[in-house]
Amino acid sequence: MNFEHLIQINDPLNPFVESMTREQVWEGLLLRVEQPQLFVIGLDRCVILSREGDVLERELHYGPEAVVRDRVTLTPESSVRCDILPTAHYVGGSLTMAIEQPDELQLFLRFTYATTLPVADDANASADVLQTQEIVKSAYREADIDTVRVIRQLAHGRKDVGPLH
Repeated sequence: MNFEHLIQINDPLNPFVESMTREQVWEGLLLRVEQPQLFVIGLDRCVILSREGDVLERELHYGPEAVVRDRVTLTPESSVRCDILPTAHYVGGSLTMAIEQPDELQLFLRFTYATTLPVADDANASADVLQTQEIVKSAYREADIDTVRVIRQLAHGRKDVGPLH
C-alpha cells in the first residue's frame, strides 16, 4: 500500500496559525530523527548505531521485546526518508517527510508511505481489507498531525514538550 498526504504548515489566509520558517521545520524533522520517542507513541528509546554523512542507522525500541531497525537518509533542508529494514518478524517499508514551499508565504510537509500491506483498490477486496487500509491511513494521518504539532510547539519556544505516551 502506498499512501501520501500533505499538511499545510503556513496558511497566509489564517492569522490564527503561527507561521514557521523552512529552517524551523527542518530542525523539527532532525529532532524527530534524533529523538523519535518525542514524536512516536509507544516508542521507548532510539539507539543510533551508525552515522555516515547524511545516513543513519537506528534501533527503535518499542517495549522490552520489539526492536525495529531502520536507515534514515537526510536530504538537507529538504527531506527525511526512513527505510525500515525487513526481518523475520517485521516487514519493510518507508516513510518520506518532504518540505514543500511553493512560494514565500506557503509551507507544507508531505508524508509519503510505502508499505507491504495489501492494496484494497481491487474490486474484489474484502470489507476487512478495506477497513484495515482505512484504519492504517487514519493512524498515519494522526501521527503526522502530532509530528507537526510537536514541531510547531518547539519552534515557538515551548520547552515542556514531552513524549506523546
